Amino acid sequence: MPKRLLLASLLIACATASASAENWPQWRGPLNDGISTEKNLPTKWSATEGVLWKLPMPGMSGATPAIWNDRIFITSADGDDLVLICASTAGKELWKTKISKGDSKSRSDEGNAASPSPSTDGKHVWACFGTGDLACVDFDGKIVWSVNLPQRYGKFRYGFGMHMTPVLHGDHLYIQLIHSIPAHVICLEKATGKEVWKVERKSDGRAECEHSYSSPVIWQKGSEAYLVTHGNDYTVGHKLADGSELWRVGDLNPKKNYNATLRFVASPVATSELIIVPSAKNGPVVALKPGAAGMVVTGSEHEQWRRGNNTPDVPSPLVHDGLVYLCRENGVLMCLDAATGAEQYPPQRTRDHRHRASPVYADGKIYLTSRDGIVSVVKAGRTFELLSQNKMDDSISASPAISGGRIYLRGFANLYAIGEK
Repeated sequence: MPKRLLLASLLIACATASASAENWPQWRGPLNDGISTEKNLPTKWSATEGVLWKLPMPGMSGATPAIWNDRIFITSADGDDLVLICASTAGKELWKTKISKGDSKSRSDEGNAASPSPSTDGKHVWACFGTGDLACVDFDGKIVWSVNLPQRYGKFRYGFGMHMTPVLHGDHLYIQLIHSIPAHVICLEKATGKEVWKVERKSDGRAECEHSYSSPVIWQKGSEAYLVTHGNDYTVGHKLADGSELWRVGDLNPKKNYNATLRFVASPVATSELIIVPSAKNGPVVALKPGAAGMVVTGSEHEQWRRGNNTPDVPSPLVHDGLVYLCRENGVLMCLDAATGAEQYPPQRTRDHRHRASPVYADGKIYLTSRDGIVSVVKAGRTFELLSQNKMDDSISASPAISGGRIYLRGFANLYAIGEK
């Protein structure tokens, strides 16, 4: 083939691959549910095999990268500074912008002020940090606007730091600040940072329960959508127009046997037909019908099912193809029927180590990441099969990001691209 034709063919192939690649614009992917439609993803790799490149990070973070086309956005500590980094999918740092300063760690190595994940719409990136500094940055690294949330809405009183990731939807950012009084749910204009509305998030919870480390999510079906916030003993649905309450899930921390340390870390997952509401510390998981109204308690008509115990503490749920996957913090995986809550196989231990990352589905596989850098790959479906366990020489608490036929892992030391050359 003549060189000119060969070059044209390569350009067309690259353009086709780029056009078909799925972006990963936020913490849990395109629909904020941990689901990727990418195919032909790797099952086996190691710290030395299957790694296309690794990019050293200036500090630790448990934040999942956001990916848009050939750009990757990562939040990180850099000494005492808190920064947003842009890297190329070729593994080169393009720019680094300081957003704030004042990094702090939670429980030594459990998290730090760079734990919230960035989000992008393809034109701008929004990054939030545990200091409460929230910024909108353009694709050249220039800060468009920034705001300090504690200055605007009151001093944070979280026991172990603020780790909430704002959810991006349409022209707005939605934020939950659920901690010791006052607790608020807030809507901001994404273009300017100006407040659209603010509502008080009321609760009769007390003690450590007042501190929520989870993130809000959006439920959507067609043109219908609403906001879901989670923490301080309740999960609440809010109208997007004004934040008013649609429904509230209770009995997550029953008053007759109250657990004053039941702080929520895992976030709900909202699919068009079902919302899975986790709690913490072996508390209940509730499958909620999206058309719920009013107070939803045990046995309510608005519940699809409720699992009382043997449930996750930190990893968020995953729903795919009629199944609900729950990963406990000790690496035990549960697979439930989405319609009934019935176990499809006995709980199976994958990696006996702390799990802080949330499970991700792609290409018929479930990816589970433990803190010691081992990614367990399990075949999706009603029969358990452990396909592989892949060791990285790094600590990892961030959930994987998937785009362009690659798996991106954000370790404390490096950002890794896993895939075929």
